Amino acid sequence: MALFLFIMSNEIIFLIGFLVFIGFILALDLGLFGKKGNDISMKQAGIMSFFVVALAGGFYIALLYFGHYIHDIDSIDTLKEVVRKHHHSIKIYPENLEHSISIYNQNLAMEFFTGYVVEYALSVDNIFVILMIFTSFNVAKSNYHSVLFWGILGAIAMRFVFIFVGAALINKFGWILYVFGIFLIYSGIKMYLDRNKHEKIDTHEHPVVKFANKHFKIHNQFVGKHFWIKNEGIWKMTPLFLVLIIVEFTDLIFAIDSIPAIFSVTKDPYIVFFSNIFAIIGLRSMFFLLAGFVDKLRYLKIGLAALLLFIGVKMLMHTYLEEIGFKTTHSLLIIVAILGTSVVASLLNPIKIKDRHLHFDDKKDRDFRH
Repeated sequence: MALFLFIMSNEIIFLIGFLVFIGFILALDLGLFGKKGNDISMKQAGIMSFFVVALAGGFYIALLYFGHYIHDIDSIDTLKEVVRKHHHSIKIYPENLEHSISIYNQNLAMEFFTGYVVEYALSVDNIFVILMIFTSFNVAKSNYHSVLFWGILGAIAMRFVFIFVGAALINKFGWILYVFGIFLIYSGIKMYLDRNKHEKIDTHEHPVVKFANKHFKIHNQFVGKHFWIKNEGIWKMTPLFLVLIIVEFTDLIFAIDSIPAIFSVTKDPYIVFFSNIFAIIGLRSMFFLLAGFVDKLRYLKIGLAALLLFIGVKMLMHTYLEEIGFKTTHSLLIIVAILGTSVVASLLNPIKIKDRHLHFDDKKDRDFRH
């Protein structure tokens, strides 16, 4: 047991340090914006978005120089084992440890950055759905930040479990990669076919609302930023907490797509987790930055569908691609080309107001009582 802890010490210390760092960033965000009663401005969202992206860039640079410390690589044998375990497509030079570690770190950093771009891109579609939830439930804009902040904490916990369980399954059952690939291709085709469907949330028939109404006492109106309220001697869930649960449920659904997608980039669960979390903490500020015009990106759904298709095919052909020397850099270039094309095409041919496909539940009376 002591030997196991010694071997894993670097990974555990690195992970704990990362979580503490993310906790500090979230606490900073809550301190700056969470205590204000007014809406988050575009300027504030822009500053926070730039700050989070800069942090991800800093982490990328740190991996370039210190990435090998995550798995405590100090010899050629250890490096070979890590490369074999996580399926890194790199060449090792047994006679030159320093050069081999440099190659490994460059690849690790590129895997992190590519995974970060994939997760960030898929988060844009998440923003679209979260905006629908907020609008359908008539959530005050001053409460958006609170719901997103606590939603992020829940998302981090869920992603941690999903990623490390998924990595363990991939290591034990390699064929799961083919299952992930088929699922992503299916998701991409479905996203493309559904791109023009009228999207609507029925606030009374949503499964989370029906479940909560059946098992909990629900207060019939919002009470500021409170998630729970004591009414007539009984603790009741407020509609705001109900919205938080729905946002968490939505992130769970999106994680089913995004996590397998990043496993197509890297099989190292730590890099998958790091790229996921950096994208997630940037989701909140990106929401306030893009919420006003995300529905104007008319070709975004097509771009995301193409992205899922590419990643799915890549997972199905991963053995062949490794043999022909397909690198993470190649994946990144293709991903950026797909996303860039969809965004540029949307800006050159903007959607007209009458053609928008975002529809909300037009019921004005939000009664959440049993």
